[in-house]
Amino acid sequence: MTIKELHSINEMIQEIEVMQELYPTLATEKYREMLVSMLPHNYKQVAVYDGGKCVGISGFWIGTKLWCGKYLELDNVIVIASYRSKGVGKIMSEYLEKKAIELNCNIQVLDAYTTNFKAHRFYYNQGFSPKGFHFIKILNEKEIR
Repeated sequence: MTIKELHSINEMIQEIEVMQELYPTLATEKYREMLVSMLPHNYKQVAVYDGGKCVGISGFWIGTKLWCGKYLELDNVIVIASYRSKGVGKIMSEYLEKKAIELNCNIQVLDAYTTNFKAHRFYYNQGFSPKGFHFIKILNEKEIR
């Protein structure tokens, strides 16, 4: 398996089927619209390929916050169902950790739904631990996936 960064909107859109593993109703035009808004704010993606087939994607953001300084945030780590438990998530996690170190980030962060126990176990195994709660207040429920 190989990993590569996806830099352009067109590269990211080509792999929408992987994103639809998590968001089945995500339409191409909505995805494009969101990417146009996200890319100028340091959003990027990495993808894992088995041959020419994309089997996993993780978005990531680079940012700075007062409490931690520079950070890399993993966003929507997705592995297609038939490739889960085959090391794809680990490949992305290790790649992004190296990337964070190269970019002089102080921490890596991510959100995982409170009910996603398999993800919790995976992230604990990758060295992550909870620091606090991520509170949300929904303002437009129809746009939440």
